[in-house]
Amino acid sequence: MNDRPVILDGAWGTQMQAKGLPDGACPDEWNLSSPERVEEVAREYVEAGSQIIITNTFSSTRLCLEQNALADKVREINVAGVEISKRAAGTEARVFASMGPTGKSLFMGEVSPEQIAESYQEQADALASGGADGIVVETMMDLKEAELAVQAAKSTGLPVVACMTFGRGKNKDHTMMGVTVAEAVECFGKLGADVIGSNCGQGLEGMLKTCEVLKERTELPIWIKSNAGIPRLEGGETVYGTTAEQFVELARPVVDAGADFIGGCCGTSPAYIELLSRAYKKSRC
Repeated sequence: MNDRPVILDGAWGTQMQAKGLPDGACPDEWNLSSPERVEEVAREYVEAGSQIIITNTFSSTRLCLEQNALADKVREINVAGVEISKRAAGTEARVFASMGPTGKSLFMGEVSPEQIAESYQEQADALASGGADGIVVETMMDLKEAELAVQAAKSTGLPVVACMTFGRGKNKDHTMMGVTVAEAVECFGKLGADVIGSNCGQGLEGMLKTCEVLKERTELPIWIKSNAGIPRLEGGETVYGTTAEQFVELARPVVDAGADFIGGCCGTSPAYIELLSRAYKKSRC
């Protein structure tokens, strides 16, 4: 933090697909069946200059894994996910374990708050026991679900990053569930989050406004992981229009606006992170 910005990693799903993950397969299961390929993704980001990498545990709550008949593997998958990223990181990067949405709707009554809380607590405890350096709660849309995830993460005693996905509404400052940046900051601040931010949902142009609002409303460090532009469909495939070179240039005003941690989300790759790291003259640890 004495030499901001801290360089994060980029997208994982597309990188794993490039290494053979079939469409529709559970990426997190690869922690058990193909750990060497998961480690390749993590190592490529470290070699590109990431100072913090995440883990392949985005969908590793019991509520997510049971949809793939993997509910009995919750602890095993989460611990393995941390261990894989830790091996790749070595002494050159920190590992912040990923906790994503459960895929179940509190609003629609598909699951109770107690079930969500229990599911996140189980995951957080496994991630901590695996040796994570911190936990990042990411891609959240529902503030109540995010609150339950952050509470579980905080109970481990590890540093916690709390992120939501904005980009909806007239000013592009709402989540899909209508949560504003201001509401998220107030909630996460009360919960004791160590870092607050946003990931996914929009390109760096949109993230600039989000970052500005975050900076106005909190003194906590700010974490930004942007998509490589707004996705569009071409020939049945999702395409992101921002090149690595453009991404780096668009990142500059976001860092100037207050982003302490900067990285990529959907559509980015190690090539994006390498150029970002070079732009800020980051040396390997």
